[in-house]
Amino acid sequence: MKVSTYWKAICAAVIAGAGSLGTAMEDGTLTGAEGIAAACVALGALGIVWRVPNREPKDPA
Repeated sequence: MKVSTYWKAICAAVIAGAGSLGTAMEDGTLTGAEGIAAACVALGALGIVWRVPNREPKDPA
């Protein structure tokens, strides 16, 4: 299965942002600081995962 760099980074950003928002919504409200933190987490994950190259597949010998 070949996953492109784009989809790998987008999925990481969505999962990280959703996890952060899920934690922030524990009390039923979302403050501005929590929203900014979730955005920062999503952008951080996007940038880090985008930068890491995909590993070359091993030759099945």
